[in-house]
Amino acid sequence: MAARPRPARVADVHELALAMPHVTVWKGPRENPVYQVGGKSFIFFRTPRPDAADPDTGERYPDVIMFWVGSEADKQALVQDEQSPFFTTAHFDGHPSVLIRGSRIGELTLQELTEVVQDAWLAQASARRAATWLSEHSPG
Repeated sequence: MAARPRPARVADVHELALAMPHVTVWKGPRENPVYQVGGKSFIFFRTPRPDAADPDTGERYPDVIMFWVGSEADKQALVQDEQSPFFTTAHFDGHPSVLIRGSRIGELTLQELTEVVQDAWLAQASARRAATWLSEHSPG
């Protein structure tokens, strides 16, 4: 009998991001981590903002994580399903990124989160770095 996939954790975001090549971490205004490759952010732990708030109370979500995506089609694939933990806000219209609350990250498996982190890195890495990484991680 196969083991059930392990749910993702916020700590996994940090571990997976740091495991990607050429990553640096910049600290945001409230010491929130911003993971970068080649000076470009690919994962950003946001501070509470008015665009991401509880619809009933108006309380700003304190645990929003932004991931870059490769295209608008990739973004839509992640946010269209109402059951998905991914979302976006009007602030990010036209921006190639998706948001997820840390409190909902366990709705993803570790494998799903790994793919999201890798895709975020690939979306921001230089063409040369991306090609090198893909050649080293392609099956076969």
